[in-house]
Order: sequence, then structure tokens, then C-alpha cells
Amino acid sequence: MPTASVFIATSLDGFIARPNGDLDWLPPPDASSGEDFGYEAFMRTIDTLVMGRGTYEKVLTFGSWPYGPRKVVVLTNRPLTAPPKSANVETMAGDPHDIVRTLGERGAESLYVDGGVTIQRFLDAGLIQRLIITRIPILLGDGLPLFGRLGRDMRLEHVDTRHWPNGFVQSEYRVRS
Repeated sequence: MPTASVFIATSLDGFIARPNGDLDWLPPPDASSGEDFGYEAFMRTIDTLVMGRGTYEKVLTFGSWPYGPRKVVVLTNRPLTAPPKSANVETMAGDPHDIVRTLGERGAESLYVDGGVTIQRFLDAGLIQRLIITRIPILLGDGLPLFGRLGRDMRLEHVDTRHWPNGFVQSEYRVRS
């Protein structure tokens, strides 16, 4: 079975987007500093992205496809807006266990799970092994939460915490089974 990780930013009050899905509160990348907050190093560890349809449609608004030729699986039952020509995108639907099993049978070893509902479903199914969460120093007061209801307590083991002068605080956790 492939391992599954999350790499995501939240507001200090735990939201990943505004109620309408907008990400305008995220600071723009600062190309002059060269700081990517560990994103490129993380991306080198994964071979397949698994995301929800809403996340996929948001990524299409970014202007350029950020994943190169890396495999992207969009969880949906409906046809997608066409991805860029260089993108390697397919759709899947179903139970998270079946999706992970199928991807493993196809050779996937390390998954990047993205999108609020998708993360929640995979976490609740016990399929996420690692969480890397960067807290941005802003309070939104309302929005789409990273975490939803769980059917049980989920214990985490703290691995590391980093911080930057701009106020970003990034913590990594291992999900204990």
C-alpha cells in the first residue's frame, strides 16, 4: 500500500479557504527570497497526487499547471474541465481504501492527498500517515476547515516544527495507528 501525506496551509483558526473556496488570504510567493517552505522537498517524496474536484478546479485558476507530468488523480463522478496538455490527470471515485489499493496496484508508492473533504475522508479511513501543516498568521473567522468530525480520537506524534520571520509556523506530525 502506498503511504499518504498531507502538505497544506491553514489560517491560524484552522481554515484552508474562505467559505466560497477563495484563497486570496494566502500571501503570494516571494520569488526573491527563494523560500518555498519545504514544498519542493516534499514534492520530491511523492509520485501521485490525490485531490478532490473542487481543489482541481481551483488549481486550474492558478495560470500554470504546478505539478508537471506527475500523476494527478481527481476524485469525482463527473467529467472534468480539460487539464493542460502537459498534465497527467485521471478521475477515480469510490471508497478511499479502494482508491489507495488501486493506485498501489498501479505502482504508486507515495501519495499527496489534497483538498479539505478528501483529506478528511482519507484521514477518517486511517489512510494518512503524515501531516505537514503550515499555519499562516491570519484569522479568517469562517471558511472551509481542514478538519471535520471524526468517528474517534486520532493521536498524532509531533515530528518537527519550523518557523520563519514572516510568521509562518509549520508542524509535521505522524498519525499514530
